Amino acid sequence: MFKIFHGYNLVEVYHNWKKSHKTEGKDLSRAIRLIVAIATALIVWCLPVENWIDGMTIIQKRTLAIFLFAILMWLLEAVPAWTTSVMVVVLLLFTTSNSSFVLFENASPEALGAHASYKSLLHCFADPIIMLFIGGFVLAIAASKTGLDLFLARVMLKPFGKNPKWVLLGFLMVTGIFSMFLSNTATAAMMLTFLGPVLKALPADGKGKTALALAIPIAANVGGMGTPIGTPPNAIALKYMNEVGMNIGFGQWMLFMIPFTLLLLFLAWVMLSKMFPFKAKEINLNIEGELKKDWRSIVVYITFAATVLLWVLDKKTGVNANVVAMLPVGVCAIIGVLTKRDLEEISWSVLWMVAGGFALGVGLQETGLAQTLINAIPFGSWPAIVIVIGSGLICYMMANFISHTATASLLVPILAAVAGSAAVATNLASLGGAATVLVGVAIGSSLGMVLPISTPPNAIAAATGMIEQKDMVKTGLIMGIIGLILGYGMLVVLGSAGFFA
Repeated sequence: MFKIFHGYNLVEVYHNWKKSHKTEGKDLSRAIRLIVAIATALIVWCLPVENWIDGMTIIQKRTLAIFLFAILMWLLEAVPAWTTSVMVVVLLLFTTSNSSFVLFENASPEALGAHASYKSLLHCFADPIIMLFIGGFVLAIAASKTGLDLFLARVMLKPFGKNPKWVLLGFLMVTGIFSMFLSNTATAAMMLTFLGPVLKALPADGKGKTALALAIPIAANVGGMGTPIGTPPNAIALKYMNEVGMNIGFGQWMLFMIPFTLLLLFLAWVMLSKMFPFKAKEINLNIEGELKKDWRSIVVYITFAATVLLWVLDKKTGVNANVVAMLPVGVCAIIGVLTKRDLEEISWSVLWMVAGGFALGVGLQETGLAQTLINAIPFGSWPAIVIVIGSGLICYMMANFISHTATASLLVPILAAVAGSAAVATNLASLGGAATVLVGVAIGSSLGMVLPISTPPNAIAAATGMIEQKDMVKTGLIMGIIGLILGYGMLVVLGSAGFFA
């Protein structure tokens, strides 16, 4: 989270609240969860699992143990999610790579099986997708430092006037659009800061303030689906889609996802308007802050526009979106807008989360574990609709309780291997192929917003004290159900029409 963003105090309030509510009982609970995860991994590590699954090698068994360790650690949250990702990379390097400890090599080459390349594992953090995120983070930092974020918010909200219902729509749309290019967390914090005085001025017995407060996390979660940099699950899905032969670009992703997100935002507006009607006749917004006009700021504005344009037109220009992401990094660094202090404020934990997911994928693929599991489980005989709907529902349920990035990191590597296998690919062809499954994971992840713990935007909104948990659960479930139905319907139609071919 960037401290320079307006509304950062809301994030601080939330984290301070969490710290103040820590008890010895919770520490004991955390220790028990950690022991459970480690014990489960050690059991799989030590037992002769190759007797259960035909053809499993020692290296694959170790990889499976680490994979189960990651699942339990991310599900049980014994430690921060990014810490688990770091441990996954370290464990894979020291026990399954071609540069592992000698003591782990005390078996025949046939029994050990294929190793993962240590270079491939180390490359996960420097993966082009990581650079894509860094470019997005730098754009967000530059927009905040030059006042571009405030200016755009003020200009974009102005057409919606003072009618409460239209102001609600305005906050949904503006928050959603901001979340496509800026951090969801930063966007939610910034927009809730603008809303603070408005919420206090609304009638105490009116439901309208609940609608406005809920609009921010809903829009931040939904809007993030619009671009590959909007939220990590998008980038994870895009990486694996392109690895299985689908050359999906930044602009092509936006072509089908932005209309989908705008439709969901409109439906969210209808839902919130009906469930939480306003008593106030008008709402006055006062967004303070000026657009800076010095030469550095002007360069930032031009760079911002050029970067977004190049991302949208990546298929036309031939310049990969990951390469384009380095443009704002280079320009902002050379003109002095991006400083050493700003680099320290980048959300490195998010990058580690993504890298850990990539490392799991490398381990599954290069050790051959993914193929072994596919051979052991008859996915090819399952109806395509079961694979598609089943993966979506599992993803959605997990995303409501653990990090969206962790959910995608766990599911996408396995599903990419499953959907890419010959038997399953043929089976899925009628429903759009692997793209329906992998993009479905990204959609399911972003729609997990039932609880305050589901996403940072939800947590920040809950920390304002303006939202009751039952309202968040109710609206989150409605948006989840509608989003999954419309999302998978869209993917099946596009896939059947050959859009992802």
